[in-house]
Amino acid sequence: MDNGVKTIRSVELFTGAGGLALGLEKVGCRHVAMVEFNSQACDTIRYNMRQRQELAKDWTLFQDDVRNIQYNAIAQSIELVAGGPPCQPFSLGGKGRGRMDARDMFPEAVRAVRELRPRYFVFENVKGLLRQGFASYFNYIILQLSYPTIVRVPNEEWEEHLSRLEKIHTSGYTPDLAYRVIYRLLDAADYGVPQHRYRVFMVGFRADLGIEWNFPMATHNMDKLLWEQWVTGEYWDKHKVAKSNRPKFPVRYRSRVEFLSNSYQLIPPPGVRYNTIRDALWGLPDPRSKHDIPNHEFRNGARPYPGHTGSELDEPSKALKAGAHGVPGGENMIAFPDGTYRYYSVREAARVQTFPDNYIFPSAWTEAMRQIGNAVPMRLAEVVGRSIVTQAV
Repeated sequence: MDNGVKTIRSVELFTGAGGLALGLEKVGCRHVAMVEFNSQACDTIRYNMRQRQELAKDWTLFQDDVRNIQYNAIAQSIELVAGGPPCQPFSLGGKGRGRMDARDMFPEAVRAVRELRPRYFVFENVKGLLRQGFASYFNYIILQLSYPTIVRVPNEEWEEHLSRLEKIHTSGYTPDLAYRVIYRLLDAADYGVPQHRYRVFMVGFRADLGIEWNFPMATHNMDKLLWEQWVTGEYWDKHKVAKSNRPKFPVRYRSRVEFLSNSYQLIPPPGVRYNTIRDALWGLPDPRSKHDIPNHEFRNGARPYPGHTGSELDEPSKALKAGAHGVPGGENMIAFPDGTYRYYSVREAARVQTFPDNYIFPSAWTEAMRQIGNAVPMRLAEVVGRSIVTQAV
């Protein structure tokens, strides 16, 4: 936890392997209750609690279906509610059944806000939630979070409830509990995560607090990476990559590099460059070598195929996936400049998701990769959480 930061009492739902929780804990949140249903994800959290991992050591975990939780029995005086409701109902890679999917837990997120009445909340989900086919339901989610005490009555269809919420929202009437809610689609790479990972963040502040807030501005960009790689070459110098071992110049970026060279000349473009896979893996030995690093075992069998060609070593990774049928796919492979491929080790995937090296995944490879692929990058959670803490406290 950051020194000098006020402690914020928080509850987190749908914790998974703990990526969101770690990021929020680092900026001052004290998770007095965390709820997760999956037993193997709970095993990961408990293992790190037992190991006294500095951010996880004081967590309180409830392994249960969130629908069974009675909040007045597990937490009092909560300032922040956080969580990532299961993404499968809205994932681009899933069946996209949305509200018809039994795994849609947004109603439970609303219930937690209604019963705990926090000062603020933050929920995240996949990019697919913003698909046109979910537009009305997404609006319904936002309005329920805005007015959590305006509950759906028996025999009321969700569209009828939506209409009631719309009328309240436009009438100027403010119920006793209301939140000012905004959302934005964020790319984790824009905030220093070595991975292009798009997540929808929904942040709400209790209306009576009168808080003004905005999402943090992006800090990292591709232009600066291209500049350091293909204009000055300092990226390769930093990593001590000889010219013979560098990848071929990416033709798809030719016009952009020419623009940068002509526009900025000797002055670099603003901002900080994207972090790459090579950056993330800095200091880790090849997993095929002899070492004693936890979660860094080699996994054989990586093969590219159409649509799954791995992630290039000198760019941010593609979004890691939990994997279909329990088997991580091409997104979980590294594509090396020499044309070879291999799977990320668990430790490497954890670094791409910005988990600390001392946060251990005790499960087998496929299960550990599933947990990592479902996680929120810790650094992105930290950036959003710090913005909430510094602007709202």
